[in-house]
Amino acid sequence: HVQLVESGGGSVQAGGSLRLSCEVSGITEGTNCIGWFRQAPGKEREGVAAIMILGATTYYADSVKGRFSISQDNAKDMVYLQVNSLKAEDTAMYYCAGRPGSCWSYNWDSRDEYNRWGQGTQVTVS
Repeated sequence: HVQLVESGGGSVQAGGSLRLSCEVSGITEGTNCIGWFRQAPGKEREGVAAIMILGATTYYADSVKGRFSISQDNAKDMVYLQVNSLKAEDTAMYYCAGRPGSCWSYNWDSRDEYNRWGQGTQVTVS
């Protein structure tokens, strides 16, 4: 049973940085892609970035390209999201999620494709 636990959120000033961590336990061959999503109050949950477990292909939302970086440490069962140059509009609850299928450029941010979700970690930018 795959479980995901996020950590690393916090309150930072605009321009600051954080490293969000997603501990992934119970990974099986059926989990091929890990994604980071975020949800601000009153808004839909949106995809931020994703990474293929094998091959490490990455995907990013246009709004975070050049500022956010997703990476993995398979030995530690960890996926990270380095968030730099934070803006007020980055304020949201950030979730990591796992999916059995591969991520592709046209569907990596499709919430329905993910079947395991963490509880989230709050990022607040002032």
